[in-house]
Amino acid sequence: MNVAVVAHCDWSMDGKKRSMAVAIREGVRWQVHAPELVGDTLSLIDRMTARSAEEGALLLGFDFSIGLPEAYARTTELGSFREALASFGSGIWSDWYSVADHRSHISLHRPFYPARPGGTQRAHLFDALGVTAPQALLRLCERAAPDRQAACMLFWTLGGNQVGKGAITGWREMILPRLDDIGLWPFDGRLADLLDTRSCVIAETYPGDVYRQLGMPRGGWSKRRQGDLQRIAKMMIPWLEARPDIDARAFLPIIEDGFGADKAGEGFDAAVGLLGMLDVVDGRRDEGAPDVDGVRRWEGWILGQHRDDAA
Repeated sequence: MNVAVVAHCDWSMDGKKRSMAVAIREGVRWQVHAPELVGDTLSLIDRMTARSAEEGALLLGFDFSIGLPEAYARTTELGSFREALASFGSGIWSDWYSVADHRSHISLHRPFYPARPGGTQRAHLFDALGVTAPQALLRLCERAAPDRQAACMLFWTLGGNQVGKGAITGWREMILPRLDDIGLWPFDGRLADLLDTRSCVIAETYPGDVYRQLGMPRGGWSKRRQGDLQRIAKMMIPWLEARPDIDARAFLPIIEDGFGADKAGEGFDAAVGLLGMLDVVDGRRDEGAPDVDGVRRWEGWILGQHRDDAA
């Protein structure tokens, strides 16, 4: 694939907690750098592009949702996720990014809820959007599978596993300002084709999927405990040793240290997500998006995720 820089960003509502891990192609090898802060999002694409002397595209991965559940999207009468992005925030969609503070404020044009806790129920969201099966508000890549639980639905914005507010900030800060310039995977085509034709491609990621690829257990440890990360992060070493085209010397001290004393663990997920992206870029793992109209037009996909029930 024609890519010179791969960067994975562990997103957060708090800009001071956003971290990323970066790999820069140098000839036939990848130079992997230690996790760092994302910094100013408006200049991120330009800063990343400037870091490589090699010709090739920038591939940016973010662990916020990129796409809409098909059942909801089709009721908007918009033609695609790209068209929706260009419309949200103006005209009849002017309140779309404004999280509803009362059940009576939820609508097709204002689907995020609730703004704060207190007397709120997911049933309020289902009723207001006319949903009879709650699963309809989950994208296919978010639904439960034999090896994972269902994710939280995009429009619900309460609780530790909510994803809606992260999507709102991610779309507004990273995608909308450069919508006409970037390639959006998989909406605009297959990854290799996009990297050949666009200078920057943005993809959705999920580090939790990469844990399994690295042999990390999903339970029995916490990113908030440095001791746990010292033990779990060492599972990256055999993966790296099996890939001589990746120079990860800058990673090794951080792995041994358990990614420092940062209790939030952002640097860890930034690193894990980057390794998963490199496996896709290097052809060791398929990009994963099924050839399904709803996925490619509306819902999107998680880079590298494989599901037997996707077709």
